Amino acid sequence: MSILSTSKRLTVGAAGAGVCAALLVVTLVVRADTEKTAADYAADPAAMLEAYRHVEVASVSDAAEQLLHQKRYMSHHMRPIFPAKFAGTALTVKLVKQEGADSAALNGMLEAIDKGGQGSVYVMQIDGGDDIAGMGGLMGTAMYSRGFAGAVIGGGVRDLPQLTRINFPVYATGVVPSTAVGHYRFAAMNVPIVCDGMDVAPNDIVAADADGVVVVPRVKAVDVLLLAQSLDNKEHSTYPFIEKFHSIVEAVKQFGRI
Repeated sequence: MSILSTSKRLTVGAAGAGVCAALLVVTLVVRADTEKTAADYAADPAAMLEAYRHVEVASVSDAAEQLLHQKRYMSHHMRPIFPAKFAGTALTVKLVKQEGADSAALNGMLEAIDKGGQGSVYVMQIDGGDDIAGMGGLMGTAMYSRGFAGAVIGGGVRDLPQLTRINFPVYATGVVPSTAVGHYRFAAMNVPIVCDGMDVAPNDIVAADADGVVVVPRVKAVDVLLLAQSLDNKEHSTYPFIEKFHSIVEAVKQFGRI
């Protein structure tokens, strides 16, 4: 009987050790991307942007809410024209209504594209513009050629065949065939705007994926990134635990992420 009990104890002990080892391996693998410090990112903005491209937008949103105590995500109306993931710095443009305006009244929104470049995200406010296309294939092709990360339009978008052909990611509140010409004029670029209810300032971090769009104030970008990475690590460690041990309750106790 004592031999059997000892055998059982050894088996249980080995299983427990196996679980701990599995958790340790999972944790080490997932945390491999979190080596840079706040000072590293502050000194290397390009590395910070690249890191944002590898973090889930949901984690960035949670991190921003925990640190800033405010909502920093756009609504469910802001959707991509095709599945996409990107992060970059905001180049803001504002359009205001002006019926009967000629096409020259919109020259400023085109000039704004030529002032952007690698990693820029074109963010447009169109007052009451849900049924107005703020951009289409020509503007998207120009952004693509200049290395923009993507575009976020607080209104409609058109020319999806061309945008899809060049694989240029655009988020908008809808797809419409209309034009802004004759209905809107350019008001300003690189000023604070409101896009889909979210305050966006020039050079804020704009991150987007299948879950939506989040905007991080540039002055808090490093802090939010580090917390988002930590939240990502916990979540990605939780998935294999749940798959292996079939308990979300125990997983949340172990990793503290939900």
